[in-house]
Parts: sequence; C-alpha cells; structure tokens
Amino acid sequence: MDIEKVFLNKYLSNISKDTFAIKYWDNDRKIYGEGEPEFTIILKEPIPKKKILNDPSLAFGEAYMDGIIEVDGNLREVIESIYRNKDSFLNKPRVLTKLSKIIPTSIEQQKEDIHYHYDLGNNFYKLWLDETMSYSCGYFKNKDDSLYQAQLNKIHHILKKLNLKEGDRLLDIGSGWGWLIIEAAKLYGVYATGITLSKEQYDKTKERIAKEGLEDKVEVKLMDYRELADTGEKFDRIVSVGMIEHVGRANIPVYMGTVEKLLVPHGVSILHCITGQVESEGNLWINKYIFPGGCVPTIRELVAVMPDFDFHLVDVESLRLHYFMTLKHWSENFDNAIDEVRKMYDERFVRMWKLYLDSCAASFHYGVIDIHQFLFTKGLNNELPMTRVV
Repeated sequence: MDIEKVFLNKYLSNISKDTFAIKYWDNDRKIYGEGEPEFTIILKEPIPKKKILNDPSLAFGEAYMDGIIEVDGNLREVIESIYRNKDSFLNKPRVLTKLSKIIPTSIEQQKEDIHYHYDLGNNFYKLWLDETMSYSCGYFKNKDDSLYQAQLNKIHHILKKLNLKEGDRLLDIGSGWGWLIIEAAKLYGVYATGITLSKEQYDKTKERIAKEGLEDKVEVKLMDYRELADTGEKFDRIVSVGMIEHVGRANIPVYMGTVEKLLVPHGVSILHCITGQVESEGNLWINKYIFPGGCVPTIRELVAVMPDFDFHLVDVESLRLHYFMTLKHWSENFDNAIDEVRKMYDERFVRMWKLYLDSCAASFHYGVIDIHQFLFTKGLNNELPMTRVV
C-alpha cells in the first residue's frame, strides 16, 4: 500500500460511526464498520497529506469541486453522518486568532465581498429560490409547508414581532430582493426603506416596488449601513436578516452602534442571523469559495455588545431546524435545475454550489451552527406585547 493510501486509510477510517466504504484510485474497496455500507466515498486520486492536515474541510471541499471525490449516496446524508461523529474533523473548529478579531472590514471590501456572492445574477438565484426570492431561513409552521409559504411565514413572523404601527418608518439592513419591505408597506401601512450592496438585488427591488405601485411608501438604496448612518435619518423599527454575518467580527460593535444611531428612542430592532456555539475562524472552504469575509458570531458576542448601546434584549428564538428545512428545499430545487445551472456556469461551480447547499443543510441538522432571531429595544419599551408573538 502506497504512503498516500496508508495515510488516507487511517485518517478516513474514523470519520463516521456508521458503516461506510471507501473506493481508492486503484479500485481497492475497503469497508469500515459492520454490515452493509450506507454510503461509499470514491477517491479518484490521492489528496496530499499536507493539505488535509492543514485544513481538512478545505482539502476535501476542493477535491469534491475538482471531481477527485465522488459520493455514492446522498451527499447531505453523508455529511450528516460525519457530523454525528463528534470526533470527526467537522466538529473541530479552528481556534480564533487575535488577528481575526482586530481587523475591521472596510466599506469597499464589504462591497466587493457582497458583489462576489450576491451578484451572480438574478437569473441564477431564481432557479432555486422561491417566488419571493428570499435567500434566508424560512419559517415552517407545518412540515409540509411549501418553501414559498415558509418564506411568507418568516416575513410575517418578523413583522409581527416588530409590533408595527401605521406610519412607522421601517429600515431593512440588507434587504435582499425586497419582499419584506414591500409586505410591510402593504400589510401595515409603514414607510419602508431597504438598503443593499448588491446591484442585482437593488434593480429587482426597484422593479417590484414599481410593479406594486408603492413608490410613495417603499424605497431601496444601494449603500452600506455605515453610509446611511451619516445621513441623520431615523427609524422607528430596524430589521436585519442574514446580513451581520458579512460585517466581520471586528465590526459587530460598529453594526450595533450604527443601529443605535438610526433607531429612535424606545425603537425596536430584530437581528436575524446565523450563530456559532463557540468563537472560531469558521470554515475555510466556505470563506474562500462562498462567502469571502464572512463571520458567524456567537450569541454571547452579540448579546455582550448590546448594553453598550442601551439595547434591552426582549426575546431570542432559535430557528435551526427551520433553516435545515429551507436548505433542503434549496438543494432539491438546485438539483432539479442543475441542467440550467450548467448552461450558466462550469462543472466546478456546479459541484461547489451543490456541496455548499448540502453541507449547510447538514450543518443545521447535526452540526455546529444555529440561527437566532434577537428582538431588542433602544432603552426600555413598555408597549410591546408581554408574550411572544406566535
């Protein structure tokens, strides 16, 4: 047995507690565990030991993108099997370094990072998102809810939590394709503003606002949240869904300080974001290929900053399994549209996005990340309902 095979045999033999097989590049097939294998990992050529030891997620992720790794079985379920083994590499986060804490993300860098991911094109995203083009966790009141219904549920769930009143000014930081601000204006009679750094999202939101005839109630701006704070505008309610993960760890206090500047006294805000159990540098493969500049904050990092701005935490709700369900829908939609995706991008890109969607679904099902909605007020607010909105 050659050196690469000896190492891989030893390293991969304990990645899962389930019975599985590995088929090596020389057609040698080894079974690990008792009974019939639940899945087979196919290695078409060796993966350098140095790359694996340096960062296994990056090494195996790139190998899958390049077709060096194939999987005989459901990719998401294979990743879930690895996550269920608490001793596997997926459950060993990289230790956070001091350097990653102190370097803030500039506005220009933030714009580049957002452009990289979100400006892939509306035609790409509409292939596998729902009709609302919501690219965040849905809210499944019933397990058989469609993706579209779950996204509407999520938007309405957030709007109820905000306790909106007619005439309120609502700001959505990172407003995506604009459905939340449009729904808010239609259902509650508020004046809604969305901001995004994605030109594709901005153009689509403008189109939707015009189609609904809501130009007098809804507006969208192509700008950074820090730039908006310099205008002196004030809002009664502020919401942000899946945006703070892009600001960088060092900018968490900057984000909170910006919300404090923009929010009126006793104003209400919702922060909806992915959270980590412990502080880490995150997944290097995700950071390199999917979300450059991304950071998954922990609950304690977010909550610890709130008192500095007189923010009072009212409610925290986990939606972890809702995001698993959402990502499962996205992955299935992506698979159904994969021939169309191949007309737009090369095979490496297709495999990259397939791995991204399935690995994220697995992460929320059995992995190391969660997603929470934080409801907080600027100063005390005694007008909010005393019980959680359902």
